[in-house]
Amino acid sequence: MPLHAKERERSREGERERASERERKREREGERERERERERERERERERERERERERGRERERDRERESDKEREGR
Repeated sequence: MPLHAKERERSREGERERASERERKREREGERERERERERERERERERERERERERGRERERDRERESDKEREGR
């Protein structure tokens, strides 16, 4: 194989390796972005759960006030 053909082949191999590395980098970036999105979703779910808990607390407080009102009226 002539020298210039070998050089072209090495150049093509190098380009394939660089393209392959760029593809792996894109995949890693995509995976990191998906992980960040999963974490954002977990945080939104935790916030929804905290809001549900606050609402349950408010409902329990209203129930206690109603019971207290009934006791006062009953006397």
